[in-house]
Amino acid sequence: MSIKHDGKTTKSERESLQVAEAAREKEWRAPSFLKEMFLGNFRLDLIHPFPATESDQDRPEFTEFYNKLKHFLETECDSEEIDRTGEYPEKVISGLARMGAFGMKIPKEYGGHGFTQAEYSRLMELLGSMDGNVCALLSAHQSIGLPQPLKVFGTEEQKKKYLPRCAAGAISAFALTEDGVGSDPARLATTAELTPDGESYVLNGRKLWCTNGTLAEVIVVMAVNPETRKISAFIVETSTPGVKIEHRCHFMGLRAIGNGVISFTDVRIPKENLIGKEGAGLKIALVTLNTGRLSLPAGVLGGAKQCLEICRRWAGERAQWGKEIGKHEAIAHKLAEMAAKTFAMEAISDLASSMADRGGYDIRLEAAAAKEYNSVEGWNLIDETMQIRGGRGYETEASLRARGDETFPVERMMRDSRINRIFEGSSEIMHLFMAREALDRHISISGKMIEPGVSMGQKLAMLPKIGAFYATWYPTRWLGWGRWPRYGEFGKLAGHLRFCERSSRKLARQIFHGMVFHGPKLQNKQAFLFRIVDVANELFAMAATVSRAQAMKKAGHAEAKHAAELADMFCMDSTRKVKKLFKDLWSNDDDKKYAVGRHVLSGNFNWLDEGTVDLDAACAPKRPVGVEREAGVAG
Repeated sequence: MSIKHDGKTTKSERESLQVAEAAREKEWRAPSFLKEMFLGNFRLDLIHPFPATESDQDRPEFTEFYNKLKHFLETECDSEEIDRTGEYPEKVISGLARMGAFGMKIPKEYGGHGFTQAEYSRLMELLGSMDGNVCALLSAHQSIGLPQPLKVFGTEEQKKKYLPRCAAGAISAFALTEDGVGSDPARLATTAELTPDGESYVLNGRKLWCTNGTLAEVIVVMAVNPETRKISAFIVETSTPGVKIEHRCHFMGLRAIGNGVISFTDVRIPKENLIGKEGAGLKIALVTLNTGRLSLPAGVLGGAKQCLEICRRWAGERAQWGKEIGKHEAIAHKLAEMAAKTFAMEAISDLASSMADRGGYDIRLEAAAAKEYNSVEGWNLIDETMQIRGGRGYETEASLRARGDETFPVERMMRDSRINRIFEGSSEIMHLFMAREALDRHISISGKMIEPGVSMGQKLAMLPKIGAFYATWYPTRWLGWGRWPRYGEFGKLAGHLRFCERSSRKLARQIFHGMVFHGPKLQNKQAFLFRIVDVANELFAMAATVSRAQAMKKAGHAEAKHAAELADMFCMDSTRKVKKLFKDLWSNDDDKKYAVGRHVLSGNFNWLDEGTVDLDAACAPKRPVGVEREAGVAG
């Protein structure tokens, strides 16, 4: 069924929105830096002072494991072989299991290491700097696989039964996506029906792109009650009769990940394998991802650091027109931007991970921002690395080695990193999720005014409450001191924080103006909402970067001066982006683009396809020449 973009919603759209709303955490029981920013409150106190992350403060047990994992990756993990064969060697999986790498986040009482989120993120950074395949294996197992939802929602019996197994190396996976279901859970088709005796569930359905699915012993499966349409989460043993791996998926990059299509035919699941309450499955998935997705920005950061080192070394060695290419302005600019972005990415990843550890914060927005910002900038960094390395970046490791050249794995890194903008919520889904939370307070106050089915009398009854809130809130989004000498203790970086404070209030005003101007249509004005989110992400990155640089200064860090230089340059670049995003909110060609896009869908521009091979023919499987010849003779 089509969805109209005229402010009215179809039945299918309303159902999808209702399912998504039902799964949301509706209350903000703890403060959130980004939540406050969307309301125009620049709560620097929520992220500053920046948490200490220096290695000299590491716990001995973490340092020991970190060094052991680093040595293992450097001496036992052949990333080129893993990429070439598309398989994890048994020695790699068994070696990781022996050192307890599958139990990094699992509490000690269940056989794991009990590392904090910040420690775990540093390990993901290390893995991301070496091998995307191994990083994905361990991350999918611990961040979104069985250990994380069991830690938060599992019963003590479930924890005792499954967590020690997972810590010892029993690989786990997560199954939500289906052929016709990506980020729209209202269309979930996999069903779980309680048996008449009430002792078990019967699972039927088919799941797509289940990361680790072809390797897993246990899987978290999301299934719907066919009568109530409520989604629940179940622990499923892959050895259970009726569980079948139908297909292993293969991809452009991450060629070893055990990603597959798994079917469930009359699979009987013991009632005690229900995680949490019946109907709480989608909420369990979303809460799990709040911290689970923090592994991705950390892994991306590791790759970004490797990119920076590759480019720094190459730009200092490669000479063109009488001097090293790094001394040419075009390349020097790229190197400067890469260094500043890497510093910012580290600040964001460290900050979000530490907030998860500290407790007392609601990090759903910060985790989403960290994932979105680092995945996008990480892709930009690998793209620039490819450009700086030129043909050597595009050439494979094996080819470089065969002719005696340095084997920097840029080509493999590019293939492996592209998925990061799609993993654990695509960039578009992250924007929509954050936009919904940005509007949360306004919807709670005045949302009924734009809901279908609300009578005029009900709307009129709400006006006093709405008027009382905005009569106070809106004027204060204009009033505030965001000029000198505020934040003077930050020295030359203070001006960037003052800009953030002013921009936070402006951001809140623009959200309100958008609601007034677009009304019910705002939910469909994704270009407007995406710019709002992009502004918030840039301001979050600026604040985190300045806070980190200031923390290094106060700690007497040897590189504090250089850190301030990077923070200053990063913030100057972000300031220009934020100003442009604000301008583009109201001066754009969004409506024209939408109209043209609809014309593309309707076939108005099909004539542009002329001059190409027929698409269906190009994608159709071809017979080997020998088979065709034999068939012709036989005929």
